[in-house]
Amino acid sequence: MDEPRPDLIVAIDFGMTCTGVAYANPSVGSDTIRWIQRWPGRMQANENKVPTILVYPAHQSHPKTPSSWGFLSETATEQTAENKEHREWFKTYIDEDRLRQAQQEAKNQSDVPRSIEEVESWYLDYFRFLYQYIEFKLQGELASTWSNARVEFIFSVPTTWKPHPTVERFRAITERAGFGKFPNHRSIIGLTEAEAAAVHMSKESPAIFRERDILLVCDAGGGTTDLSALRVTGTGGGSLQLEQLDVVFGANIGSAQIDSAFEDSVEQRLEAANQATPMGIDLEDTPWEMMKSKEYQNAKCDYGAPDDTDSFSVAVPRLSKSYGNAAFGIIDGEMRFQRDELQAIFDKQIIKLFELIDKQLQRMQQKLPSEQVAHLVLSGGLGNSAYVQKRLRARYAHSSFSNAASLQVRVAPDPQLVVCKGIVADRLQKLKGGHSVLGWRCCRASYGTICKVPYNSNNPQHFGQKTHRDAVDGKVYVADVIDWFIKQGEAVSVDYPIVRPFRQRVTFGNPYRVFTAAIITSQLEKEYLPYTMNQNCSVLCNVQSDFSSVELTKFKLKNRHFWNLGDKYHRIDYLVKVALGPADIRFELWHNGQKMSKDQPIRVEWISAPAPAQPPTQPQSPINSSVYMQVPFGRDQTPRLVNGNGYASANPVPYGVY
Repeated sequence: MDEPRPDLIVAIDFGMTCTGVAYANPSVGSDTIRWIQRWPGRMQANENKVPTILVYPAHQSHPKTPSSWGFLSETATEQTAENKEHREWFKTYIDEDRLRQAQQEAKNQSDVPRSIEEVESWYLDYFRFLYQYIEFKLQGELASTWSNARVEFIFSVPTTWKPHPTVERFRAITERAGFGKFPNHRSIIGLTEAEAAAVHMSKESPAIFRERDILLVCDAGGGTTDLSALRVTGTGGGSLQLEQLDVVFGANIGSAQIDSAFEDSVEQRLEAANQATPMGIDLEDTPWEMMKSKEYQNAKCDYGAPDDTDSFSVAVPRLSKSYGNAAFGIIDGEMRFQRDELQAIFDKQIIKLFELIDKQLQRMQQKLPSEQVAHLVLSGGLGNSAYVQKRLRARYAHSSFSNAASLQVRVAPDPQLVVCKGIVADRLQKLKGGHSVLGWRCCRASYGTICKVPYNSNNPQHFGQKTHRDAVDGKVYVADVIDWFIKQGEAVSVDYPIVRPFRQRVTFGNPYRVFTAAIITSQLEKEYLPYTMNQNCSVLCNVQSDFSSVELTKFKLKNRHFWNLGDKYHRIDYLVKVALGPADIRFELWHNGQKMSKDQPIRVEWISAPAPAQPPTQPQSPINSSVYMQVPFGRDQTPRLVNGNGYASANPVPYGVY
């Protein structure tokens, strides 16, 4: 039977500077997407997001317990206390490569985490606060109790994160923080940020796009920027159908880098001014406080707007109003800035953004030389900047790229909430229509399982291979053969599983019926994948198939007749369904229409791809369907293994024994 519909869908966009939460309540028949707007510390005001920040007591022994989070960290007590440590902008440090780079480049080692374990502790503390508040806020919307309700927590991830170990580490932390701790709750890695932005745009503004339009979706947030190339494949039903044309690019471009550059500039001016004329205050936290000030944040957000002013001032905390040092722009205790100073800081990020978009346009030109890119859609905090939009329109209005002659720069509705809303919208469409907005992908690597196949002296692939005689059926087999169920670059559906037939043999009366299948991965191109295990392959994980609860009488008994010479044994035929997600693979064990296994996620890295040219002649079975996919047979009535697209393999192969 199909998996029960969720009662509540919760999407979390964990950001460098702020975090957003959107949700829908299908249990009451509602497809309305809402989002949390009232947060601790801002209960009387509407805020679309909560700051990604923690405050810890400075001298507390490890493990430290945070004293506040989010908006509660902005109280006067927390801001002015001398024995407090603020932790923010730590999102990208969950990537160990990024952490090592930051440690090497840091002028002061105290400005960066000491270890990946410290970063994990910050993540865990923040997500514990977030989970507790989500539970408090949303449990009243359910007909059942929170612990019994079917709740899906879906998290977005940046494209810059490696699936293993970064995405897997992130997912594990969310579970430890409480997401998915009850039997009916699930913590899921959903769409990447650019994919979610594309889904939201397709739902909110479908009328501006035409069939076959190509669009680039640029989600420029606080710490990272993702860029996705898509084609509109359907415009009916009030929303778009999209297919991805290329890998989703990502880079460390965002508003946090602008804030950091401003903070560095302020620090240099304060130190120079203090040397010339002592200020009489401790300057250690002053640049950070000035960067966090409303004066600077408002100036940054308004930069490039029609009502923008030529200059702005930021008060120097705790500095006397009588202090002045005109050489360094400090007058009456305030530091003055010209707008041109902000422009230089913005332009460093915009140049990187140009390079990212240019790279994608070049790839589109190579792949689709006769087609035009019609739209550049901006989302995220930095994408909402009037100055960023102005620079992009100016650059691509007269672009040197022949495929961007009519490129229109557009801004996604609700740029702050585009990611979490897009995740919910995609899940609702899957529940309603049985398919996702973005349905086809291909993988950067190949994945398979170890099996053994009957030895065939006429098969050249079997020459020189290691063989052995099976103790149960007495036949000779080639060992360590790899059944590649996903091959690098082949299109696979995220809505329907790859279905693999498996077979095991159990000696008569043997109570032990637990089998382990090794999942193999290789980075080789599909043309060079080995037939058997070698040094170019590695074991990614093991998937366990447990038939202990199934009576032996349910399995085929072989050699049961008096004329059979061999020993009796039971043959177990079953299916393994491989379900694909934007950032994971899930394996399911099915026997006689029943799901036997617990889901085991594996993180993999995906490239998006269009659907194959030839659609299936019959529908594939949904991942939680009890209907088996029909396995085609060759002329010799030997079942053919099903390939990565769900079709029968072009070359019949003997049924593998796993």
